[in-house]
Amino acid sequence: MKRTLLLSLLILLAAGAVWAQNPADEAYIKAMTVQDNCEKVKLLKDFINQYAGKGSQYENYAYAYLCLIPCPSKSLQESLNYGEKALTAGGLDADVKVSLMIFLANNYVSQGQNLDKARNYANQLMEIGKAEKAKEGANPDKWNKIIAAGYYILGSAAEKSKDTAAAVEAYLNAYSMSKDKSIMASVRKMGKAYLDAKNYAEAEKVYRAIYNQTKDPNDAIALGQLLNRAGKNDEALALLKEAYGKKKTGEVAFSIAVILANKAKTDPTVVNEAVRYSLEAAFLPNPNSEQALKMAEGMFFTMNKDLKYNETVLAIQNKVKELEELTKIFNERFGGKSEDELTDKDKKKMQEFQADIDAVQAEIDKLKKQQEAAITKFNQLMEETKRRLGK
Repeated sequence: MKRTLLLSLLILLAAGAVWAQNPADEAYIKAMTVQDNCEKVKLLKDFINQYAGKGSQYENYAYAYLCLIPCPSKSLQESLNYGEKALTAGGLDADVKVSLMIFLANNYVSQGQNLDKARNYANQLMEIGKAEKAKEGANPDKWNKIIAAGYYILGSAAEKSKDTAAAVEAYLNAYSMSKDKSIMASVRKMGKAYLDAKNYAEAEKVYRAIYNQTKDPNDAIALGQLLNRAGKNDEALALLKEAYGKKKTGEVAFSIAVILANKAKTDPTVVNEAVRYSLEAAFLPNPNSEQALKMAEGMFFTMNKDLKYNETVLAIQNKVKELEELTKIFNERFGGKSEDELTDKDKKKMQEFQADIDAVQAEIDKLKKQQEAAITKFNQLMEETKRRLGK
């Protein structure tokens, strides 16, 4: 925007050079037609030194461009001083005036000084933007951005003052006017700063406001995880499920699964739901897909009360141990003897041992079938999940 404004001014000045009849005007026009910025700044300073306070029609604009034109040899404080002088002088067009206010306010906020002055400029920006926008032939998009700039400065000043609620409200107003994604990036950055500082109460204000504005699944994850950390599990779960219904992503599914898995430790009725979300997280792209699959397996086989998989595994282990003991005794008593060496009593005892061994083996086979049935059921759940997700 500044480049266009400057070009327009140069065209005007080039036309005005024809009728410029006094040395002050000619000195200003000469300065503004120089290409090098630092040379331009030097000539404008010369103009100010010679003609300031002598009624030149361009004195106000000289101050303005001494503020706005970048040059390494000019300090920031010089630019701020020139900007203030330009606004005090008055008579500037709306474009130059708002450029000065944005420059001054942003730098005051950045320095953490003159915040009241920055807020005042922000409010003036919004007033100018609304007035110019209402004029016939105005460009609404251009002036909406100026209004948004005013809100953004208010948000920055509030953030500097540690007023989270006011900062978020102003930033979101700026976003609603401009739809500039960088504004939301600033709000997210503020939320993360609170989160990193473990200031969860303030972080929640920020993330809740962000999600209310965007309804974005990634913002839902951030808020949901924060609420979960704060012990507000039911609210976090409802929020994440709402987001997942709008856009199925592996990250959201995994966040839901984690909350349900923790809940399942004391509430077995949610185990199946936790397994379902874990499997969906496993088969949807996300960095935690492997962990999600392991979590699904763990919950399915260890927390499913109807399945009794752990009991089955333990029973198999006990029966295998019992079988090993029986086989060991059998081998010790009868392993080294031929049938001719056995008495009738030994043969009867051997038959009894063999019957016991066969019975235990039969029990092991039955338990293994139950185990295999559970594995088959889990594999079926995985296939159902893939079909549901179109995989």
